[in-house]
Formats: sequence, C-alpha cells, structure tokens
Amino acid sequence: MRDEAIIRLYFERDERAIGETGAKYGPYCSKIAMNLLSVPEDAEECVQDTYLAAWNRIPPERPTALRVFLGRITRNLAISRYRRNKAQKRCAGMEEQLEELADCLPGSEGAEREFERRELGRIISRWLDSLPDGDRTLFVRRYWYGESVEELARGRGARPNTVAQRLRRLRLSLRDTLEKEELTDE
Repeated sequence: MRDEAIIRLYFERDERAIGETGAKYGPYCSKIAMNLLSVPEDAEECVQDTYLAAWNRIPPERPTALRVFLGRITRNLAISRYRRNKAQKRCAGMEEQLEELADCLPGSEGAEREFERRELGRIISRWLDSLPDGDRTLFVRRYWYGESVEELARGRGARPNTVAQRLRRLRLSLRDTLEKEELTDE
C-alpha cells in the first residue's frame, strides 16, 4: 500500500493503518531498534510503541515521508529505552557508537542548552552535506541507524578494518569542523 493511503487510514482512524504500517515498515523499524538495543524483546516492544506513537500523532500531523517519520520515532524510542536499560544495567547496544563519537562532541553541560544544540545540529548537517555520498551514507548508517562495522563492511564489499578506519577519519574530520566552530570541550 502506498504511504498516502496508509496516512489516509490514520486520518480515518481505521485500525488497518497499523497493520499496513507494520507490513510495509515493520522490518525497517525493527532493524533500527535492534541496531540500537541489541535485545530482541526490547526492540519488538519499541516497534510496537512506534505504531502507537504514529496512531497518536497522525492526525494532526501529516508526515511528508512516512518512512522517515516512523524511523525517527523508532530511533527516539530506542534511545529512551537504551537510557532506561543503561540505568538498570541491561543494555550495551549503543555503547560502542557513543564511545566512538565522544571525542568529537561537546560535553553534556554545553550541549544541553538549546542554542548550542541547534548550532551543533546546523554544523553537523553542513558537514554531512559537504561529504561525498558514500561517506555521508556510511556515517549516517553507522551513527543514525546504528549498523555495525561488520554489516557496513559487508554492504560495501570491504574489510571491517577498512570501514573502521574510514569511520575514524570521518570522526576526525567532524571533530576538526567542530573545533573550528569552537564546539568541542578542548
């Protein structure tokens, strides 16, 4: 079913919207949740929560890109679940990704202020726009969708070490950009 038809079902408050959403985007949402959480039960619950959130937000919202809309909801729910699990010492799914990015992002004190968050987002978006398509895709797949280095390497037909080095160079480039903009802790 086309996205417009699914969205129409949400606006009509037709429960088939959830089934159609699951049929079309369930695997996509599951992959995002599993990449970030690594616990199948938590990932499945996160996906179910995504459907509920979509039901509650459409209407009044009318997403222009349903896939992106659902992906963002899933990712935000997975991050919230990750934080809750981490507080309970249950989950290690995002730990590696966060450690990789820790050296190039500002500390939590400065990042919590709204202006600095917006500025950081603007700078990162501009930096991503400046990258060649392959590098941008690699960075987003790793740090937005949470794909493993091994998975990225298989997709590129490369060795994991090669992909890990490319990601390292991209993080260094991001760090340099942020330092020039004076948005790191140093």
